[in-house]
Amino acid sequence: MRPTAFCIVLGLLPIAVLGADRQNLFTFNTNGAWCWYQDPRIVHDPANNTLLISSVAASEGPDGAARAGDIDLTTYDLKTGKSSRTVLHHSLQPQDDHNAAAILIRPDGRYLAMYSRHNVDNFTYWRVSTNPHDTSKWNDEQTFDWTSLFAKVDPKNHATYCNLFYLPAENRTYNFSRAINTDPSILISDNQGDTWSYAGKLLTKKRLGYVNGYTKYASNGRDRIDFFTTDHHPRDFNNNVYHGYIQAGKLHRTDGSVIDENVFDDDGHPQDDLSKVFAASTPFGQSIMTHAWTVCVKLDPSGRPFGLIASRANQSADDKTFADHRLFYAHLNKNNWEVNEVAKLGPALWPAEQDYTGLADFDSLDANVIYISTPIDPRDGKTLKVHEIFKGITTDDAKSWTWTTITTDSPVDNLRPIVCSWEGNRAILWCRGAMTRSQHYNCAVVGIIEHK
Repeated sequence: MRPTAFCIVLGLLPIAVLGADRQNLFTFNTNGAWCWYQDPRIVHDPANNTLLISSVAASEGPDGAARAGDIDLTTYDLKTGKSSRTVLHHSLQPQDDHNAAAILIRPDGRYLAMYSRHNVDNFTYWRVSTNPHDTSKWNDEQTFDWTSLFAKVDPKNHATYCNLFYLPAENRTYNFSRAINTDPSILISDNQGDTWSYAGKLLTKKRLGYVNGYTKYASNGRDRIDFFTTDHHPRDFNNNVYHGYIQAGKLHRTDGSVIDENVFDDDGHPQDDLSKVFAASTPFGQSIMTHAWTVCVKLDPSGRPFGLIASRANQSADDKTFADHRLFYAHLNKNNWEVNEVAKLGPALWPAEQDYTGLADFDSLDANVIYISTPIDPRDGKTLKVHEIFKGITTDDAKSWTWTTITTDSPVDNLRPIVCSWEGNRAILWCRGAMTRSQHYNCAVVGIIEHK
């Protein structure tokens, strides 16, 4: 039986315990979190001036017995301040923040939501809203079955993550998932996401460890999709970070040179063929940076890519504490990648995932503005009791930053910020609460809205 979406109307609630937070934080969803390899997770719909917010509920959170594993889509009306929550799939088990949906506004105004379980089955799930600009009613859930494609390479593969982009120049919708050989794999739709077909592998390498590369994507919204990617999982390999982009069905390096004349095939190219952004074991000051991981990539209004990278600092062979991670800002300087250290991100969130940090995000309309989650105050280096959110502004191409606090003396962690920008306005949302595993957390989706 296919799950039926249902909608719950809510008021936007202030957080009960704010500590000394300098701004009013609001709860968009009392029970929810996300991983960071599904995008977009937050979008602004200019037609009705609403925010659409994707997250996954957990048994540890409020009403957890009834909501565990729910794939939620929260709609927030920026004019009235009212919100509603639509359950796209009730109790998608096992519960996992990796299951969060990617969201896309189709050219016809209807919403497309796409999601997968975390390394559990062979399906990509999607739903399309019944009416334009309306989250209250959805068509039945549909699935794309990867089984026959996996069987050709490794029957033990599973589908994970969704990343959605529509390119008007091609009248085509793309979804990028971790799928065949755990490589970034492509689904395409020529009817705005009503149906999907397999279109090939973006990249490929000989499998090493858990995953072949972690890829973050961004689009100019017209004819191009950019991405940052790693070699493998950072716990298995001392990763570099690479950049490439797709345009007109071809795979390009940063300088525009073509390395694959046809991305719509099963061949794929190794990450090493792309442009290297961040080299493993690079010294920054007195520290050596290793085991890099992609945090985000975006395009500025002119279409130039920029991104954030996390890395371990001074990781020795016998050091198992994983206590020092750093955040780096990567941008183009005369067509060459320039990387600058931004801030300390502190230790791993939990021991089983050596490289999980609080993360960070940009304002895509202003590459000089960043929001980070860290337990180390970037202003003075002092250790904090929990992860707090800070806003950074640079005026010298990320060589230095001026920091202000968004949260202060919080009673719980503030993790994984996302920035959504439109017409000079910003929504900064994050997961606030306790997170002990990707499958176990008690978080609320909270945030602030900065109006121009």
